[in-house]
Amino acid sequence: MKYCVISDDVKLGKDVKIFNFVNLYGCEIGDGTKIGAFVEIQKNAKVGRNCKISSHSFICEGVIIEDGCFIGHGVTFINDKLPKSVNTDGSVKTDRDWICVSTYVRKEASIGSGATIMCGVTIGENSTVGAGAVVTKDVPQNSVVAGVPARVIGKK
Repeated sequence: MKYCVISDDVKLGKDVKIFNFVNLYGCEIGDGTKIGAFVEIQKNAKVGRNCKISSHSFICEGVIIEDGCFIGHGVTFINDKLPKSVNTDGSVKTDRDWICVSTYVRKEASIGSGATIMCGVTIGENSTVGAGAVVTKDVPQNSVVAGVPARVIGKK
């Protein structure tokens, strides 16, 4: 693997395939998962078994992806409802100055390329998020959502 940064605190399962230009730290990756090029997975994020994380995706702290999920190209997760770089006194914010809001992607869900997933939502089991969607609220299991903001457009 060329130009990969995988810190010592990463928990990698068996038969994980990682492509070039990946940054992993403090996360957990389940058995048989594939991680495409230019992916970052941050501390305290978990990716289950037999998932596919496509290139250019960003999985931030607090994201839990269960087994068998598909994450398309360029998917972005968000973990902060009130992002700011500085405190009211002008000092740079640290880990102690914000609240990480978790997001859950349940078993066998699929998220299309270019989707943005806001924090604090659950994407239901076996659901599909359409390409380019912006998910701002929970996605029911076995449903298909699309649009900005994402809305249910069908069932599976």
